[in-house]
This record gives sequence, C-alpha cells and structure tokens, in this order.
Amino acid sequence: MNNTRICRYFLPVLAMLLVHTGSFAQQQVSLPVDYYQLPNGLKVVLSPDSHAPIVTVAVYYNIGFRIEPKNRTGFAHLFEHMMFQGSKNFKKGEFDKLTEKNGGYNNGSTRFDFTNYYEVMPAHMLEPILWAESDRMKALDLNQASLTNQQGVVKNEVKVNVLNRPYGGFPWLDMPQYANENWYNAHNFYGDLKDLDSAKLEDVESFFKTFYAPNNAVLVVVGDFDKASARKWISQYFGPLPSATVPAIPDLKEKPQEKEKRFTKEDALINKPAIAIAYKMPDRNTPEYFAMGLISQLLVEGKDSRLYQRLVQQKGFTANVNGGINYLGNMYNYNGPMLWMMDLIYDAAVNPDSIVAQVDLAIGDIARDINPETLKLAKVKLRSEFYETIGDGTGLADLLACFALFDNNPNRVNELEKEFDQVTPDLIRKTISTYLKPGNRTILLNLPAAKKQ
Repeated sequence: MNNTRICRYFLPVLAMLLVHTGSFAQQQVSLPVDYYQLPNGLKVVLSPDSHAPIVTVAVYYNIGFRIEPKNRTGFAHLFEHMMFQGSKNFKKGEFDKLTEKNGGYNNGSTRFDFTNYYEVMPAHMLEPILWAESDRMKALDLNQASLTNQQGVVKNEVKVNVLNRPYGGFPWLDMPQYANENWYNAHNFYGDLKDLDSAKLEDVESFFKTFYAPNNAVLVVVGDFDKASARKWISQYFGPLPSATVPAIPDLKEKPQEKEKRFTKEDALINKPAIAIAYKMPDRNTPEYFAMGLISQLLVEGKDSRLYQRLVQQKGFTANVNGGINYLGNMYNYNGPMLWMMDLIYDAAVNPDSIVAQVDLAIGDIARDINPETLKLAKVKLRSEFYETIGDGTGLADLLACFALFDNNPNRVNELEKEFDQVTPDLIRKTISTYLKPGNRTILLNLPAAKKQ
C-alpha cells in the first residue's frame, strides 16, 4: 500500500479518534495552498505533498450543464469528448499514450457548473503533462470528422446509460427537470438526440474560443513537486495563451417553492417502482447550507441513518436507500441552486405515501432528538468523508479547483471544519423547519409501464 492510500484510510480513523478526545478545534486540517493568477487570467493553485512520488494535474473550466447554450442540450458534455480528440501538436490518442505508458491515467467529466480534465502521474512527468494540457487549451484540433464521430459516441452513451437502461437517468437526470423551473437548471443536460445531431462545427469552434480560455479556467497541481519549477513551467506553457471575452453566467435563481409537486413517469424496462424525493437546498456557504450537510449525514449516510433504520430495518420497504446533496458530485463542487434528494426502489405492494410518511417521521426524529452528542456524531461522519476526499489527489484537486472557480478562495478547504463546528442544534431545527417541509419538495415516482397485451 502506497503512502497516498495510507493517508486515505488513516484520516477517517483519525476523525473517529478525535471525537472521543474532543480535540477537533486543535486538530483541524491545514493544507498548503499557494494561489495566484497569471496575467491572462488563468487561476493557479499549488498544493505540494511529498509523501508519495505522485502528482495530480487538473484543469477546470467554468462551463457546465447549467450554462450550455439553449437549443444545444448536452453541448457541454459533447465538448468534453471533443477535448480528447487531439490538439494541433498532440494528435488524437497521443494524450492517452503519454499518461498510460508512463504509469498514469487521465480522465474528464462534465458537471453542473464545470467541465474538468485531470491526470495522475509519477512526479517526474509534471512538465510534460503541463505542456500537453496547455497545448489542447491553446490549439484543440477541431474538425468535422471528430465532431461527427463524437456525436455518435455521445448519442450511444445516452442510449446505453439512460434510454435503454432500467431506471436510466432516475433520479439524477430526471429530478432536476421536474423540481426546477429555470431552464438552465431544468433542461435535459445529458442531451436531446436531436440537439446533439444539430450541432455544427462552427458551434463547436465558437464554444471553444468562448469558454476554453485561460481566464475561464483554473489549473491545480497537487502532490510531489518543486513549487518553483512548477511556477516556471506554468508561466512558460500557459502564460502566452490569450484570454477571451467570457459571457456573464446566466441568472440561475429558482423561485421559492411553496407547494409540494408530484410527478409520475413510466419505464418499460423496470419491474419494481421507485420513488425520489427532493428538497430545494439553502444557498451555498450560508449557515443553513452547512447545517444541511450535517442533516444529510443523519438522514441517509450509513446504516445508522434515520432513513435506513426506518425504511429498511423497521418497515422492510426496500433493501437500500440512496441520498445526499448533489448526485453528480458532493456538497462542495457546485455553484447554484441544488437539491437534497433521496431515492429507493420499493415493492409494488407498498403505497408510496407510506414511504413519504416515513421520510417525514425520520426528519421529525432529527428535529426532536437533536442534541450536542447527536450533532457531534454527524460531524464525525462528515469529517471522515471529508478527510477521505482530501486524502486522495483527485479529490483534493477537485475541492481546490471549485473553491477557486466559485469563491476565488481555494483556502476554503482549510476553513470548512470551522464552518461545520459552528452549527448548533437550534440551527439544525431551524433549517429543517425552513427547507425540509412538504411545500419545498418534489416527489417523483418511476413506475413500470403497463405491459401491452
């Protein structure tokens, strides 16, 4: 087991030990964060750690599902695929060869508020990876053949992951479309097949010039590296890239929800019904936001959670309960309206209203029973999860990149524990009464389609 993995598994254990000593305030994490900006607007975050000879390089662009162009659903995701089609000086397939033949790997993803690309490599490969990332930021090879090919790849991905899969898209893709009203939060961000087909090469070129500029991105380097060398290479390879005029982020606000919403969709591929219940979240970085993170721990995290105990152990309605903040990431890596959600597959003989009633009772349990000891347990569980995230290079890079993009403050990674420590039982009760109420929720049933005779 390498040192990075030791760190990943040791930190949660440390959190459990600290709860018994009461020494959280003295033992909060303190990670090195060197944050600066190049003249062209590129944000840079460096976080050196010499425990293992590994380096993670991540580039996050401030463009995601929410703010893709109208009538171009799935465009942000389509473009993520285009970024792997090669650049002018680094042809298709060469990026994978660079990482894999040197003992590393690379990947990318599209999320609500960003698209990211990252590489995990032996430490001595930092300079080549920085050059490769700068090359595709500077001169992506955009051509009709690649676009046509990737349109087919993405359409096939939609068919495999959503259209032709039981419970495909439920509820991670479905619920935002039912619960939200603002198009940017409520459209089919995976992509309508007609919209994917209608994308033109000039659309792709315009998208690249607009959103894939250095002043719309953050570069993060985490791991075993010399900071002076990293700064020199970043300046050398990324410094000459021109900035662009980036449009303002659209208004993503959602109107307050005052009345419960209920919807039903049919799925011909499933045999058992499923239910999802979503509540609109408090705004990021408010006291109630941090309280919701702890409420989520008590409601759905682990077999000691209130919903698992009620729905699985006591009632036997289901074998498992899923839930949390942001099904496409975590409670830290988004920047706009968000849902707290839970879902489960249940027996057809069960009345879904019985499930909703148990959810209400579980929420009521927390509001009634919350005390300093219960709250301490929630904080321990959350810290364990948080420490596991930052004990991994890609997890830490994700938090640093998002806090730089959304808050202009990657050092927030060192401030989170203090924010959660300030949550009190009274704030938990206030948050529940304000946000986890029937009028603020959307219920979606996924039912087996009637069999044709």
